[in-house]
Amino acid sequence: MHTRILPVLFLAASLQAADDPTRHVNVFIGTGGHGHTYPGATLPHGMVQLSPDTYNFDWDWCSGYHYSDSSIMGFSHNHLSGTGVGDLLDFLLMPGTGPAKTEPGSRDNPGSGYRSRFSHSDEKAEPGYYSVLLKDYNIKAELTATERVGFHKYAFPASDTSHFILDLSHAYGGPERVASATLNIVDNTTITGGRQVNAWAKGRHMYFALRFSKPFERAELVAGKTALEAAARTANGRDIKTLVHFKTTAGEVIYVKVALSAVSVEGALRNLQAEAPDWNFDAVRAKAHDAWKKELSRASITTSDTRRREIFYTALYHTLLAPTLFDDVDGQYRGMDNQVHKLAAGEHNYSTYSLWDTYRALHPLYTLMQQERLPSLINCLVRQGGESPAGVPIWPLQGRETFCMTGYHSAPVVAEAMAKGVKGVDYELAYSQLYKRAMQDDYRGLGMLRKYGYIPSDKEEESATKTLEYSYDAWAVAQIARQLGKTGDYETLLGQAALYRNLWDKSTGFIRPRLENGEWAGPFDPKTTGVSKKWRDYTEANSWQATWGAQHDPLGYIKLMGGREQFVAKLDALFTESSDTVGEKVVDMTGLVGQYAHGNEPSHHIAYLYNYAGAPYKTQQRVRHLLENLYGNTPDDGVSGNEDCGQMSAWFVISALGFYAVDPAGGNYVFGTPLFDRAEIEMASGKKLTVEAIRKSPADFYIQSVELNGKPYDKAWFPHSAVANGGKLVFKLGPQPNTKWAAAPEAAPPSMSKP
Repeated sequence: MHTRILPVLFLAASLQAADDPTRHVNVFIGTGGHGHTYPGATLPHGMVQLSPDTYNFDWDWCSGYHYSDSSIMGFSHNHLSGTGVGDLLDFLLMPGTGPAKTEPGSRDNPGSGYRSRFSHSDEKAEPGYYSVLLKDYNIKAELTATERVGFHKYAFPASDTSHFILDLSHAYGGPERVASATLNIVDNTTITGGRQVNAWAKGRHMYFALRFSKPFERAELVAGKTALEAAARTANGRDIKTLVHFKTTAGEVIYVKVALSAVSVEGALRNLQAEAPDWNFDAVRAKAHDAWKKELSRASITTSDTRRREIFYTALYHTLLAPTLFDDVDGQYRGMDNQVHKLAAGEHNYSTYSLWDTYRALHPLYTLMQQERLPSLINCLVRQGGESPAGVPIWPLQGRETFCMTGYHSAPVVAEAMAKGVKGVDYELAYSQLYKRAMQDDYRGLGMLRKYGYIPSDKEEESATKTLEYSYDAWAVAQIARQLGKTGDYETLLGQAALYRNLWDKSTGFIRPRLENGEWAGPFDPKTTGVSKKWRDYTEANSWQATWGAQHDPLGYIKLMGGREQFVAKLDALFTESSDTVGEKVVDMTGLVGQYAHGNEPSHHIAYLYNYAGAPYKTQQRVRHLLENLYGNTPDDGVSGNEDCGQMSAWFVISALGFYAVDPAGGNYVFGTPLFDRAEIEMASGKKLTVEAIRKSPADFYIQSVELNGKPYDKAWFPHSAVANGGKLVFKLGPQPNTKWAAAPEAAPPSMSKP
């Protein structure tokens, strides 16, 4: 009996492993180059991101880690994924042996401080888990996490000088970013404290409760370079640390649990008790793995290309790292007004909305794959709009408004959710906030937009981009007004949505900055970020890229450019123009194909615009090129620019399915070309979207025909409603373009302007 049962058990285990998508995730993708991702342990949308820090200054270390480094400062408890600005890195913990040091030392000379050298060959990472050997101390570090608790495991050598340093002065940008901090040694296993930080998110609060599995023999507090009296148990200041000392035997393991709260130390203690009541590291790791397996299993793809599979599942992993949970287990959270609030049962509060980036593809992807989470995510934006002195959120981070980037792109996120039938959102309240921003607030040029019909470039920085983006956001607010039956508001908002046309210069064929007196600003070169040296006219872009920014009105562009043929020729020129730029070199303008910059978000919809002009096959050609050449499976070439909280990866995931939301607020998708032979997406309540690609060769990507839900389909787009309850797309693909498929004017996707 036993000899027959055992093989079956082993077979079941191997099938389970083979069916586990976490094994296809390479968390080091994007940790090199300019991806700005981190490799550490977190849960989907978790509040804690426990990860190694290798440096805390300079642009390519916005996440605290870069693959080019060879030493580690320690392990801190929250990190940003792929942003172009740095912050967080709260509560750095570092184990060691030998003489205890209180400064991190330099990358050039790690031995000058508490840093340790490491080798990538000794690193291991998977969703929810990270480990590394700290060579200078011969300590193996392992990390996992719950939603609000970072769980550490350290295997020490035999030593009478084993210790930890907890450094509250460690921050992105250096100790001067810490406004104030407090450390309390509660007993010989527990330390608590918190700090306020003035970095990107100015004045943000974070508190912690730390517990060791083994009582330490002694602890000492350090303020600046001065050790406090041996009896001291509390320290306050900007530059404070604590050293705790142990004696360890060979291979002895010390566990550390660190809970976070933005509310209080008491909140952190409650989070610690609720989420990590015992010392079972392996159980926490297994639970983290299961959480990731569940989320990643929402997508199933069929392909023989292991590289593409790894890129896809890593991209899907990256789309689930932000927004991040920002409340305590009892429902308390720190709001945008810096006050403590209490959530209704079942609600959650979130942080880290990179809206300028993520409204384009990440949030559309969520409407397919994260429908259960959407009401909380969107109600959080509405709640923030009511709490924040700044009004509707722009780039909220841990209870503070960073004001980063242009536009007010919570508008398309709310509008898209409403267009796609997401229930449980207070759309009336959201509309009142967004209408006020569009039609009343004098916010960063909006007053001038309403006065002049454009934002003058001699009065406001990034005026051309702001005019374009405010036009799009007004379109998004208009869609909410229409669905709420506010016809007068709808017409008024449509007028603002059309104002981008006032910057169209027919003589050059570009969106161009304009002066207060109505004249064109000059001299003009579409490869520059601005006309004057005073400031940019375009946000992280030049006119080649920004010209296409009115995502709601491609048919309007066709009219401005003189017809479909001219529109297609202009798009072709964008992709074939020299990649040289003039003047300011913008680090974000990467992943260049001609003047198209896939490494930055303003370009992300452009390859799909051929569909509006009767040339869908050109979209198919461009999208396939971008999927194959602008993403990789190594740290350095994984993404072609900053990951930006999931947007760069979301473009890959949704484009690999064969479509994209050019205008998310409109609730529709525009066809590209599917990358995989088959994909199944679990939506909600058992609903599935299936995508099949029928072709003779993997190289075939041109659409010959499409079936939608079992019927022939000849349009270049489809509405979300067609798949809201599940659906099936079947693509027949060939090696040569079918120039007639979806080429008729009536097959073009919807646009504000009519054909």
